[in-house]
Amino acid sequence: MSRFALRRMAPLLHGRMQLRRHQMPLSSAAEEPLPDAVHMTGNCIRRLKELHTKDSSKEGKMLRLGVETGGCSGFQYVFCLDDKKNADDRVFEKDGVKLVVDNISYDFVKGSTVDYVEELIRSAFQVVFFFHQQLY
Repeated sequence: MSRFALRRMAPLLHGRMQLRRHQMPLSSAAEEPLPDAVHMTGNCIRRLKELHTKDSSKEGKMLRLGVETGGCSGFQYVFCLDDKKNADDRVFEKDGVKLVVDNISYDFVKGSTVDYVEELIRSAFQVVFFFHQQLY
């Protein structure tokens, strides 16, 4: 099977999740991300810090990311603020902000990045997958 065909089929093979193809941003070797970690963008970290400072009841809470089955529409990402860490959770921390992913959901989101996006009609956390693409 050709590389072109594999690239076109990749989103279908990933459980019909909504994948976005982006070039991996350039970084120095010291900042090279771990391939199986779940990363957070600067916008994600900024928004979580804003939530912590605006509402004292949310201070110190972690962003929990989960993947739920959506029936015939595939999988859905679920975000909430949580102050409990379960035994099977994986915790990712950057700049004092924590992201928690349960062990089952981790298999679906490892290597991804959580971003916070503000648009005209909505603002939301979202999961983005970066693919390294080689040009021949």
